[in-house]
Amino acid sequence: MNLSIRQQFLTVPNLLSMLRLALVPVFLTLLINEQFVLAICTLALASLTDFLDGYFARKWNQITRLGQLLDPAADRLYIFSTLVGLAYVGQIPAWIVAVIFARDAMLAIAYVILANFGYGPLPVHYLGKTATFALLYSFPLLLMAKIWIGAAPVLMPLAWAFALWGVGLYWWAGFVYLRQVREVVKNSRKNSLG
Repeated sequence: MNLSIRQQFLTVPNLLSMLRLALVPVFLTLLINEQFVLAICTLALASLTDFLDGYFARKWNQITRLGQLLDPAADRLYIFSTLVGLAYVGQIPAWIVAVIFARDAMLAIAYVILANFGYGPLPVHYLGKTATFALLYSFPLLLMAKIWIGAAPVLMPLAWAFALWGVGLYWWAGFVYLRQVREVVKNSRKNSLG
């Protein structure tokens, strides 16, 4: 769909994505101040806007380049803010934060390489979407375990299962993305020589 930047901003899906982005600092503030119930509610609202922006974009044929950039940016910011907040309140160890940040630092370098060859970000792979889903599913479970201590013996193993699967898939998706970057660079060099 070819819309001007202004028109792209004014589509319902992109407005929902921007609302989701605006909720990131609200969520992080609530999390750091240990207002876990409100933090979970904010995360649930953000998840609802994530679902609705994709639904409306497909239903109304309002899939835009801006939306393709906003959606994963919002997901990353929620992952980062949740990791920082959960580490701050002592709910997760620092190593999990480092592992996830390291993967995104590696991909940031790949984005620079792509940009040097005139390409933007490559399409999101289903492994990345699954990893993001697993991570974003584990975080509310970790918070609920902190709130409802009696349910913690059930919630914590479930939360950590999603978290560890999410981290594994997150890295796997990162390596798939790096392979795609290598192919793009290789083909770009081949085309420039030929």
